[in-house]
Amino acid sequence: MNARALPRRTVVLGTAAALVAVLTGVPAAHAAHSRQPATGSLVLVGGALASDNTEIYGEIIKRAGGSKARIGVLTAASIPASQDPDSADPDRCSNSACNGAYYASLFKKHGAADAQWIPIDLDHIDNADSDTIADQVRSMTGFFFGGGDQYRYVTTLLHGHQHTDSKVLAAIRDRLAHGAVIAGSSAGAQIAAGPDMVTGGDSYPALRDGSSPGYFDDPSRLGYLPDGGFGFLGSGLIDTHTGAEGREGRALRLASDTGHDRVYALDENTALVVDAPGTQREAITVLGANGVGVFDLRRARTRHDRLGWSLRNARYTYLTDGDHYDPRRWLASPAQGKHRLTPIDDTAVPANDDVFYSLADPAGTPYSFRGTARALAATSAQRSATAATYETGPRFRVTLTKTPAFSAWAEEADSAPQSLIDMRIAVAPE
Repeated sequence: MNARALPRRTVVLGTAAALVAVLTGVPAAHAAHSRQPATGSLVLVGGALASDNTEIYGEIIKRAGGSKARIGVLTAASIPASQDPDSADPDRCSNSACNGAYYASLFKKHGAADAQWIPIDLDHIDNADSDTIADQVRSMTGFFFGGGDQYRYVTTLLHGHQHTDSKVLAAIRDRLAHGAVIAGSSAGAQIAAGPDMVTGGDSYPALRDGSSPGYFDDPSRLGYLPDGGFGFLGSGLIDTHTGAEGREGRALRLASDTGHDRVYALDENTALVVDAPGTQREAITVLGANGVGVFDLRRARTRHDRLGWSLRNARYTYLTDGDHYDPRRWLASPAQGKHRLTPIDDTAVPANDDVFYSLADPAGTPYSFRGTARALAATSAQRSATAATYETGPRFRVTLTKTPAFSAWAEEADSAPQSLIDMRIAVAPE
């Protein structure tokens, strides 16, 4: 059985009317989790984690104790077996139980001593407050949260609208504080976020209409959960499937609307590895085939006029395998052995009329935003480049500029740019 990715932009839970009532106006006391400084670590994957990604699975297992690692697998973001028409077919099923078994077998295949499904989902919500299941969790040295819909984790492990820790989540939080690793992919990474966790949305509607607290039947509408997810990572917002889904625009708009200065924009099959999250020693490394964008909005400014919303002076850094980031100092460092590139090619940056990979564009290209940024880094002919949204009414123009502090890095001195540090971003309607 293979765990199956959700179709692109899929609505998977509830109705907007019911959830907006749940997600807004929650008393602050309900969100008071017990926060302890973490001596453990996080391995957050932007989705589509390949079964043969030995680098990331190996990293999780190493941090959980290597050959002694005991991994608890949580898949409550998946539909439960009662909602899966293929639940009886091991080759077609895609529910919490069969996805839990799938990931448990993968962790054992990659070298963990043991891996077990933690049986919590929408069919077994009461298990989240079971002393027996909490004891099972306390025996684990690492945890993996699978993908699906992050709001299901809120419903099952955070007591829904109460937004308080279940016994199992409290036990996981305690294990993190005492050295365990917590990993997750897609929704399993997203749920690690603190306040204003994204619940859905596409880039163009986000730029045009802004964000709203809630969870909506329209998957293109930018929604967020004010009380957030589990709060394992508090140094920035988290977004997932970023380049593959063209979500850079929604990440910028949500951060701006909610007053956040930083977004970690995770790409697929790639991990943001966070040591000592929430402490003065928090440190980040990127692992995997793609990268992680870091949007810095400390100096960004926005305005609204008759044409719509605009933003200027945001900064964009794109980190790839082995690169490091210090959240306290806002400092990115390329991996040892990477070479700083001096552009010698005078080729113009190719036109890009679909910078956020629109669903409406039959010729759209994933990782479109990153492609323009890397093309600009590679050329000596331009200091700035512009790209645009596929949609009009208004069309949004994205301007990327190499600042005096900008640098590009690659594995080889004569290869194409991979890592990008400190590129300026502006977005404006026209």
